[in-house]
Amino acid sequence: MIGKREFKAALLLTAAATLLAYSDGAQAGGRQNHRLWLACENGRNYPVRPKAISDEGDLVTGYIRVSRHHNVPIRLIPMGEGYRYAGRSIWFDGVAGDVVLNWGKRGAVPCSLQQG
Repeated sequence: MIGKREFKAALLLTAAATLLAYSDGAQAGGRQNHRLWLACENGRNYPVRPKAISDEGDLVTGYIRVSRHHNVPIRLIPMGEGYRYAGRSIWFDGVAGDVVLNWGKRGAVPCSLQQG
C-alpha cells in the first residue's frame, strides 16, 4: 500500500505528463517543438510556450501570452490533484485537458487545453 505522499507525487507526475502530452513531447537534440494553447469560453486563445522541460518530459516553466505584446512567465506548482501553472496575477488549474484560467480578482474562465 502506498502512502499519501507517494500518491500525491504520482498524481502530480501523471497530471504534468498529461499536460505535456498535449504539447507533442520532446524533440531530438533537446529542442522542443510545442504548439500548445488554452482555448477559452471567452472566445480567446492563450498560447503557452515552454521554457524548461524536465528530463521526464514535464513542463516546468514557460510563458502564457495574454495579449499581443505581453507574455507572463509561469511555473509548475505541485498540487494534490491535477496541475497548476502560475505567474503574476494569473494561473491555470486543470486535470487532463480541462482547465480553468484564473485572473485573480477579475474572475475565471473555463478553457480546454489544445495542441496543433
